[in-house]
Amino acid sequence: MTIPLPKASERIHVAELLQELIRFDTTNPPGNERECAVHCQEALSRAGISSNLIGDDPNRVNLISRLRGDGKAPPLLLYGHIDVVPTAAQPWDVPPFEGRLLDGYVWGRGALDMKGGVAMMMDAFVRAHLEGVNLPGDVILALVSDEEAGGHTGAAWLTDAHPELFEGARYAVGEFGGFSKSYRGRKFYMVQVAEKQGCRVEAIARGPGGHGSLVHHDTAPTRMAEFLVKLDRTALPFHIHPVTRMMVEAMSNTLPLPDSAFLKLLLNPALTGSMLRRMGPVGKEMEPLFRHTANATIINGGEKANVIPSEVTVNLDCRMLPGYDAEDLLGELQAIAGPAIELRAVNFQPKPWIFNMGMFDTLAGIISEQDPDAVSAPMLMPAGTDGRHFAQLGIQTYGWMPMNLPAEFDFLKTIHAANERVPVSALEFGAEALYRLLQRFHE
Repeated sequence: MTIPLPKASERIHVAELLQELIRFDTTNPPGNERECAVHCQEALSRAGISSNLIGDDPNRVNLISRLRGDGKAPPLLLYGHIDVVPTAAQPWDVPPFEGRLLDGYVWGRGALDMKGGVAMMMDAFVRAHLEGVNLPGDVILALVSDEEAGGHTGAAWLTDAHPELFEGARYAVGEFGGFSKSYRGRKFYMVQVAEKQGCRVEAIARGPGGHGSLVHHDTAPTRMAEFLVKLDRTALPFHIHPVTRMMVEAMSNTLPLPDSAFLKLLLNPALTGSMLRRMGPVGKEMEPLFRHTANATIINGGEKANVIPSEVTVNLDCRMLPGYDAEDLLGELQAIAGPAIELRAVNFQPKPWIFNMGMFDTLAGIISEQDPDAVSAPMLMPAGTDGRHFAQLGIQTYGWMPMNLPAEFDFLKTIHAANERVPVSALEFGAEALYRLLQRFHE
């Protein structure tokens, strides 16, 4: 695909850049991010910025670029992924890879996750270069592949094979967070400072097998079914994680009574569950921040329709709060399962929990300048991002792609869904916020 580029030294509008990025189909799998990465490289080159494409798969490369600063601060890493999730079987109103501008929104897969964020980063990066900003330190731009499938050719590979590219960096800005969200009439910008850990657990039920024509009780399928029903109806224990506590306190401290007092009741584990239920849809959205989660995704058992299987296995997609390990999770699951079910963690690679709030006040200050009535609050991400890979290098990620969104726009229901889109005004807001950050990040 060939898309016209702006003339040398011109800065393309952030919305136009996003439209161009969306038009590259980087659905993962298979990804095929190379053409999109090359386009980004050419756009940077037109602005007089050099960059490199590296990777262990020629079709799945990563772009790395660096602007030199004056050395007063450690390097700042800006990173985003250019692969996107599939669109198959989704009822889109517009073609998902057309990048259409309609009613003040850019529509298309990746508009929110996360080509919109990549466009904002590139806009700020190019603007800082063209305007000759005295950067406090070097700024590293990394546009990576494969985030949606684990980062194996992207951030995971980069941090393992080329850690020297990020040497000295202490802070990074990436997904997922920074978007505005209203609660009880107050606008908050949620800044991701930590994320949950993924862990796959295999549940195994065993029981007597036999011929399907006979009467059987207490079989492996029924034992597994009983466990899954219990898991569906029994919440794992609630925990008040430090980041979740900070989020609740930041929000409650800016709300009037009785809303502030109500919200603080979430911090009592004996009351957390009942309070979340009383909060309705908002409580359902917040619940994963207070406990580990486990959801059945793959069920295997039996090979023939007339034979009772003696073993049934279920894959559980589990997400653990930071700082816990697999044994903590297995203990909570076993309490629900009882002795009839064997549980084992089959895919858990502990990631360091990096927690450094040193740049939070700078981010919050920038938001206050652009949206004076809003409040920034730290957030725990209920899923995972590439931040876990950069944490291996001691880098604290802030999920901060600032977007001032209309109150009626539901970010979480739009991301990964049909008709994914983003307001042009939100892109402009975020690009400006990132530009201001590049001027004032610090030690």
